[in-house]
Amino acid sequence: MTISALATSRAPHRYARSVAALLLGFITVFVLSLGTDQVLHMSKVYPPWGQPMSDTLFLVATAYRLVYGVVGSYITARFAPHKPMKHALLGGLIGAVLSAAGAIATWNRGPAFGPRWYPVSLIVTALPCAWAGGKIREIQGEAFNGGIERT
Repeated sequence: MTISALATSRAPHRYARSVAALLLGFITVFVLSLGTDQVLHMSKVYPPWGQPMSDTLFLVATAYRLVYGVVGSYITARFAPHKPMKHALLGGLIGAVLSAAGAIATWNRGPAFGPRWYPVSLIVTALPCAWAGGKIREIQGEAFNGGIERT
């Protein structure tokens, strides 16, 4: 088998692994975020679903979503078949677009959807969180691989 034929036969597998890495990162962020939301609602730290929350509570939600964004991006980078940072940043870009769509959908829907700064903060922080998660993976990969990065 020639090198080009070998590369072509691996392309669909690499593409599927790339998609799986991105999905795994998004599922992680989704489960952690909604799980934490649910726990805080059930423990009455947050008011019941659909009721307005204070800016302070939205600041709490922003804080853990930032951490979960880094974790999800790390997971995306960790399971990426190649170029982990590019995968993490692509996930961050998709996250920013999804956050923008959420901001547009809820912009004038009332206090139950939170203050306007909240969805804007999710848009603005998506790429920095993605970079941080990717960077942590790069540093970890360098430590374990003696400075050799996967390409």
